[in-house]
Amino acid sequence: MPKILIIEDEAAIRRVLVKILSEESDTYEVSEAEDGLVGIDTIKKEDFDLVLYDIKMPKMDGVEVLEAIKKIKPEIPIVMISGHGDLDTAVNTMRLGAFDYISKPPDLNRLLNTVRIALDRKELVVENKRLKKKVGKKYEMIGNSPEISKIKDMIEKVAPTEARVLITGPNGTGKELVAHWLHQKSDRAKGPMIEVNCAAIPSELIESELFGHVKGAFTSANKDRAGKFEAANGGTIFLDEVGDMSLSAQAKVLRALQENRVQRVGSDKDIKVDVRVVAATNKNLKKEIEDGNFREDLYHRLAVILIKVPALNDRRADIPLLIAYFSNKIASEHGTAEKRFAEKAIKLLQEYDWTGNIRELRNVVERLIILSDKEVKESDVKSFATK
Repeated sequence: MPKILIIEDEAAIRRVLVKILSEESDTYEVSEAEDGLVGIDTIKKEDFDLVLYDIKMPKMDGVEVLEAIKKIKPEIPIVMISGHGDLDTAVNTMRLGAFDYISKPPDLNRLLNTVRIALDRKELVVENKRLKKKVGKKYEMIGNSPEISKIKDMIEKVAPTEARVLITGPNGTGKELVAHWLHQKSDRAKGPMIEVNCAAIPSELIESELFGHVKGAFTSANKDRAGKFEAANGGTIFLDEVGDMSLSAQAKVLRALQENRVQRVGSDKDIKVDVRVVAATNKNLKKEIEDGNFREDLYHRLAVILIKVPALNDRRADIPLLIAYFSNKIASEHGTAEKRFAEKAIKLLQEYDWTGNIRELRNVVERLIILSDKEVKESDVKSFATK
C-alpha cells in the first residue's frame, strides 16, 4: 500500500486532503505533518512513496522543504500545494525537482490523477534502479585476495581513461568480468557494451560481424547490415578471444584503431566510429606473433594496459568467499534454502586442483548443493573428488 505524507499547516486543508485520499481511494496509507520541520523529521523515520506539501508554511518555506527532502530521499516524488500567489514559486520548485503542483482549493479529480501519475513514476524509478543494480551484480568480482585487490585497483585507475586494455588469463578465470567493470566504471558507462567472441565466429564471417556489410557483398548479404564497431559507437567493444581472429580481420581492426573509421564489407565508404576497445585472450600473444599468427603492431595497439587475471589455484584465499557467493546465488536460482558448507569441506575445496578455474568451482558448488543433504560435508567433497 503506497504511503503518502501530507505537510500542510492549515488543519482544514489537511483534513480535506486526507479525506479525499483516504475515502476516494482505499489503497493509500496517509500520514500528516503540520509544518516542514515535522514533515522532514517524519521522512527521516519512515519511508514514503509520495509527499504533498504546502509551499507557504511557517518555520520552513517550500523551497527549503524540497531541498531537504531531496537530500534525504531523492527518489520520493513531491507535489506542491499552491495558493494563487504561489504559482511562480511552484514553477520554480518544479525546476528544482518537484513533480507537480495543485492549486487551492484542491480539485478532487486533478488531485487523484496527479497522485496516481506521481506514484507510477516513482515505481518506475525504483524499478530502473533495481534493474541497474541487478546488471551490476551480474558482473560482480568476488574476492579480496592480493591478486584480485590488485586488479580492482588497476581498474579504478584505468577505467576513467580512454586507454585500450588487453586482459589475459586462462579460460574460466573471469576475464569478461574485468571487461564489464572497466566499462561500468568508465565515462562510457551510459553507452553500449558490445561483446564479440572472436573464437565463436567462423573466419569467413568475422569481418562482416565486426564491420558490417552492404547488400550484395556476398551470397547471403540480402540487405545492408551494421557491424559491432558501429553498434558500439559511443561505448565499448569487447573483443573476447582476440587471439583467434584471422590476420585479415586483424588488419581491419588495426585500421579502425588507428583512424577511428571502419568500412563495411563490399563498400569503400568510411564510417566514423568512437569506441573504446577492450580485448581478452587465453593465448600467449607474443608467441602467436613469433609463429606468424598475430600482428605485432595490433598487439601494441591493444596492449596499452595489460591486466592478467590469475588462475583460481593462484588465489585460493578467495575460495571461501566464492563458495558463499555461488551458494547464495544457486539457492536463489533454484528457489531453495541456502546450504551451509562445513569448514572441512571448504578446506578440501581450497586444496583441490582447479583446472577449470572459477567456472569449474561454480559447477562443483552447484553439484554439491543438489546432491548433499542439509549441509555440504567433508565426505561429500571427498566423494566428488574421487569421481
